[in-house]
Amino acid sequence: MSQLRVSVIQMQVELGEKERNLAHAAELIARAAKDEPDVLLLPETFNVGFFPTDLAAHADAAEEGESRQLLSGLAREHRVNIVGGSVVRFGLDGEVRNTTYVFNRVGQEVARYDKIHLFSPSGEKDRFAAGTTPSLFTLEGISLASIICYDLRFPELVRGLALAGAQVLFVPAEWPHPRVEHWRTLLRARAIENQFFVVACNACGPVGNLVNSGHSAVIDPWGEVLVEAGEEEVILSVNLNLDSVAEVRRRIAVFADRRPEVYAPAPQCK
Repeated sequence: MSQLRVSVIQMQVELGEKERNLAHAAELIARAAKDEPDVLLLPETFNVGFFPTDLAAHADAAEEGESRQLLSGLAREHRVNIVGGSVVRFGLDGEVRNTTYVFNRVGQEVARYDKIHLFSPSGEKDRFAAGTTPSLFTLEGISLASIICYDLRFPELVRGLALAGAQVLFVPAEWPHPRVEHWRTLLRARAIENQFFVVACNACGPVGNLVNSGHSAVIDPWGEVLVEAGEEEVILSVNLNLDSVAEVRRRIAVFADRRPEVYAPAPQCK
């Protein structure tokens, strides 16, 4: 497949309102599926928001939580691959995690990713258990990857996914207004430096005492913005020409010109 059609569901998430959020996500997925995308993307913690004070009362069960079951069923019903934003859930160890589930067109889970970099200014680092394994998976025969929100600020993680073969990076987030220009800049930076597509889905509207900034976007390997949302709920759909990944990498041979043997360990400042 040289083309991948993606739909990004920028939705408003209500803090602690799991039942309402899941119903709304199902409605938006059904609407987006009419555009016949290959892959749908939701925002971070779309099930309960980022994040309720009483996590234990809102987190999904470890394996068969409501959010996971809903996404699996919707993928099967609409015959669409779903990168399920992320959900707040318990791990088998009893720790709360911020997890992305990925389902194929028949509702089978093909990947899950626990957020590696937890946002210490919000207290996420104190309330959630961090993941330890990057996310690389295959849908429609294409090598894809996903990170979550704050992970975007860590280029080492993203470069590793590109080196492992990812052609498209999915980025669900709940990124608030004061830092919206960081969001827009970092999305383009990750696309340009890794010469692959970045498909990013942010939440929008108020959540708790913050306002999510929207501006979901799809960026091509040259750093061009193919489509970008404003600050309202919207579904963005666009076709990705995957041949452009190899084309851009031929034009500027960043990966061939790398010199990792001199990058680490870095010399110590004196």
